[in-house]
Amino acid sequence: MSYRAPVKDMLFDIRHLAGIDQIAQLPGFEEAGFETAQAVLEECAKFNEGVVAPLNVAGDLQPSSWKDGVVTTTPGFKDAYKQYAEGGWQGLQHPTDFGGQGLPKTIGAACGEMLNSANLSFALCPLLTDGAIEALLTAGSDELKATYLEKLVSGEWTGTMNLTEPQAGSDLSMVRSRAEPQPDGTYKVFGTKIFITYGEHDYGGNIVHLVLARIPGAPEGVKGISLFVVPKFLVNKDGSLGARNDVHCVSIEHKLGIKASPTAVLQYGDKGGAIGYLVGQENRGLEYMFIMMNAARYAVGVQGIAVAERAYQKAAAFAKERVQSRPVDGSVNASATIIHHPDVRRMLMTMRALTEGCRAMATVAASAYDAAHHHPDAEVRKQNQAFYEFLVPLVKGYSTEMSLEVTSLGVQVHGGMGFIEETGAAQYYRDSRILTIYEGTTAIQANDLVGRKTARDGGQTAQAIAAQVEKTEGELARRSSADAKAVAKRLGAARKAFLDVVAFIAQQGKASPNAAFAGSVPYLLLTGNLVAGWQLARSLMAAEDLAAKGEDVDFMKAKVATARFYADHILTRVPAARDAIVDGADSVMALPQEAF
Repeated sequence: MSYRAPVKDMLFDIRHLAGIDQIAQLPGFEEAGFETAQAVLEECAKFNEGVVAPLNVAGDLQPSSWKDGVVTTTPGFKDAYKQYAEGGWQGLQHPTDFGGQGLPKTIGAACGEMLNSANLSFALCPLLTDGAIEALLTAGSDELKATYLEKLVSGEWTGTMNLTEPQAGSDLSMVRSRAEPQPDGTYKVFGTKIFITYGEHDYGGNIVHLVLARIPGAPEGVKGISLFVVPKFLVNKDGSLGARNDVHCVSIEHKLGIKASPTAVLQYGDKGGAIGYLVGQENRGLEYMFIMMNAARYAVGVQGIAVAERAYQKAAAFAKERVQSRPVDGSVNASATIIHHPDVRRMLMTMRALTEGCRAMATVAASAYDAAHHHPDAEVRKQNQAFYEFLVPLVKGYSTEMSLEVTSLGVQVHGGMGFIEETGAAQYYRDSRILTIYEGTTAIQANDLVGRKTARDGGQTAQAIAAQVEKTEGELARRSSADAKAVAKRLGAARKAFLDVVAFIAQQGKASPNAAFAGSVPYLLLTGNLVAGWQLARSLMAAEDLAAKGEDVDFMKAKVATARFYADHILTRVPAARDAIVDGADSVMALPQEAF
């Protein structure tokens, strides 16, 4: 079954939840209204369905390979990437000053989902380049921007981020790579970096590594880390590529999934030192790297939605074709396609509702980002920034955990056929497994949500979001439809449970950190569930109104049914999670270490 981009659903969210026509009133986005979004998404769908998606299975069967320092990507990837760059897709949401198209993140995120649905391994290269662009835009000197940004925005060159070392995974205070200052203002970089996505490839051009390292005499811990640009090839004054730098790929990893994406071990400085250029100020590298990390965390959440969408499409197609057993209601007097069976429908609806809920949440987060960066009113920018920052760990954490559930259900819908590789359902399951781990595990996202986003302000941002949810409940309750009233009830119960947990986290954050953090991941999942359910509740109201006007009635009815299913079957998980967090904290740490 080939991938079909869910353009209609994306445009529904962009128009009715994100408010693209309001975004088009912001300075710099005047040309980015609904018509632009529709044209861009339709063109993006054609490219991904026709060029990138057909390479997905090949990438799994013929992974990237390494020999004598040279990485060869899956046949077809190099040509597809050339078409991706020439089509201007890398620069979609980057500034026009550097050759980008300057479109809102609200449109860019939808295009990112399509690329990742089409081929998760392929999409990782552009994802990392986006992060490098963001970091240089924020902290790079004018000289670094002039040297690198235009080529990165065009996709002619690609970018990476180099954090992890063999002894330093998530704990970046243990980074030991070093950067020695040189008389000409450059640095010589030495060290080993692991898990570097697209750290080496055969696409051509330059690879611009952004590398965390310590300058001699720097403070210990995270306060002594600086950020450097270390290109694969040095760049001449005229912008052409010069000599090969002293950074080399010494191996690539053999992985459970995303096999076509080369995950490199990079060695810096074996031949006298890799030439590096300081980004921003010394010892502020982690701060700058977090700019990349936040961009990447949102993008990884979108990857979760993307692979879930692909798994759902495949499972739905299989369920309409696979004949097994008579329906329990006797509607067919012989073996029928499995989509007749209630449990298969439950699985498919769960897959659909989770995917659409997370897409709605991510789209609304993107619109908040656009307002935070472009709205003329400083107070509005500040409110949207707080909302967006609160949502980033939810988009990353909840959407990726959701993708594990959805891709696992996809295998289950296929039954035994799903467990064998030939059907392709297993690839989505394997590919999705990394998403809850890289760019910060779910626990790291949850720690951020508990510590920085909830306990720090005493739960004020969380309470403000709950107030918006309550407003939606009131709007639903005033409607005449049974669906709206039922969703209002479920949403209210989930919101009250959420507020109980917020109060618990705010109270325990300092008094008993173990109690607060014992429930950190359940709190993230509870909150992501609530916000996704809230956005689907908003979509139900928009869909009811549009159906009443006779607009695309079948699609609108499906949207209402999906929102109702989410409320009945997924939002109902929230009160139980509340009990586990608030009442179950002590039992998490009760067993002594030696008993494990």
